[in-house]
Amino acid sequence: MAQKQEGKRPGVTGSGDDFQTLFEESMRSVKPGGIVKGRVVGITATHVMIDVGYKSEGQIPLEEFLDRQGKVQVKVGDDVDVFFDSSEESENGGIVLSRQRAENIKLWEVIEKAYHEGSGVEGVILTKVKGGFKVDVGGVPGFLPGSHVDVRPTRNQDKFVGMRERFAVLKYNRMRGNVVVSRRVLMEKERESLKKEILKILEEGVILEGTVKNITGYGAFVDLGGIDGILHISDMSWGRISHPSEVVKVGEHIKVVVLKFDPERERISLGMKQIVPDPWSSVQEKYLVGARVQGKVISLMDYGAFVELEKGIEGLIHISEMSWTKKISHPSKIVQVGETVEVAVLNVDPTHRRISLGLKQVMPNPWDQVKERYPVGSVIKGPVRNVTDFGIFVGVEEGIDGLVHVSDIHWTRKIKHPSEMYKKGDVVEAKVLGVDAQNERFSLGIKQLTTDPWKLIAERYPAGSRIKGEVTSVPDFGVFVRLEEGVEGLIHVSQLSSERVDKPSSLYKVGDAVQAEVIHVDPHERKIGLSVRALRKSEERQEMDNYLKKEKEAARFSLETILNEELRLDRDEEPQSGGKGKGSNP
Repeated sequence: MAQKQEGKRPGVTGSGDDFQTLFEESMRSVKPGGIVKGRVVGITATHVMIDVGYKSEGQIPLEEFLDRQGKVQVKVGDDVDVFFDSSEESENGGIVLSRQRAENIKLWEVIEKAYHEGSGVEGVILTKVKGGFKVDVGGVPGFLPGSHVDVRPTRNQDKFVGMRERFAVLKYNRMRGNVVVSRRVLMEKERESLKKEILKILEEGVILEGTVKNITGYGAFVDLGGIDGILHISDMSWGRISHPSEVVKVGEHIKVVVLKFDPERERISLGMKQIVPDPWSSVQEKYLVGARVQGKVISLMDYGAFVELEKGIEGLIHISEMSWTKKISHPSKIVQVGETVEVAVLNVDPTHRRISLGLKQVMPNPWDQVKERYPVGSVIKGPVRNVTDFGIFVGVEEGIDGLVHVSDIHWTRKIKHPSEMYKKGDVVEAKVLGVDAQNERFSLGIKQLTTDPWKLIAERYPAGSRIKGEVTSVPDFGVFVRLEEGVEGLIHVSQLSSERVDKPSSLYKVGDAVQAEVIHVDPHERKIGLSVRALRKSEERQEMDNYLKKEKEAARFSLETILNEELRLDRDEEPQSGGKGKGSNP
């Protein structure tokens, strides 16, 4: 019924006089054109009946009391604010009321108050639009500029859609029914308030809670509540880390300690590892050199693998300490990240926070038996595994190669590069020259399989002998002459002529035939000294000797002739028959 029955109002007891007084007071205070307080007295399938203390009740369409899921938000007996539109009865027989209009008026009052006082209004970010976001401010459409969604620019703005937040009102237009809001303004106010509180307690050594806001290559920025601090990568963990993301994540809440605070610049240096004791302080007692320990491989580098022995304590297995015999190109060929390995402690350096570990040291060393199996002087046969500028590597057994240095390939031949004589895969014989198990070196020689020809050079080219050879090079200090394959002698510039020679090239060129005399032989140094000047002197002496010999022979022939002639004459003057001849004594 639209017309109220005379009698008691719901919830009012007392005499008729009391009710009449209350009724008259209500009639005087409840007037159309404003927001009044009413009580739900009935709910039908289409309307909600409201008693505002007027002579008749009002009906409001049910949809004004439904939430987004279509559920009725009130029940009989609830007090609600409604707008008293008119005292004239509607076609339903009651006064004209509106809950929606009352809510709208109250909302705009809140918006106006927030604008003037700088307080906030609640709203939901509905969707992204050009330049920002569409926001529902209690039913009033609002616009949130993209630059006002957060205190810092963010790439992923989709994460804000659906968030219920408080916003500052930048401007509004009640006539058009829209409002421009800012989330950033309230956040900055809140941060400024928190910042003042933080600055009051901020000093070195204070432990605070913060939120990781951003991560860079060198550290992380931590929001302490209104002010940011810098957490450097070196202060995140006592152990080695390659990137801050290994320790912290954006949005994570962490405990930090203030390491340094500059009030003027408001610069705060933070630390995480300083909250717990330094494990390196007792590392020398826990990890003795030579001990075997277990750890987990946490990272691989080109030069080795890092192994975590305990939280904050890591050691390095250098690539050279991974295998006794294998030549490893990368640590991943031997170990993998996450793998548990047994290693030997090689060295502990607490000062520089380093532990050297060895993987091969927990396995037998094949080099210990190599020296016994291949004594010096024994001959091995194997394939050429590699050819380098300085020699060839010959496979002795699996994982062990021997080096034939270029100087041990041939006794006399000058080899510019070993590839002139050998290629990879060739099978060669060589003599063991030495085995250094400690440094893992195996020395071989090929020329040692034959007799050193220089041991016979002194016999073939004794001092004073004459040689014939071909000029191979003409440096400023003399002329090199090839005597035979791999054997050269040097004619020093002082031995080229009895006259002064400034430039050997003025007398000889490569390819010229030359004769010289051997003046010096040193098989140990593999040097032969030659001399053209000595040869010339030898030739001169020989010619002189020949000349003197001829002269001597000629003089002896003349004397004999004279003597023979005199004897002949004496014979001729003797008497034919026993008489005294010429010259006889009387």
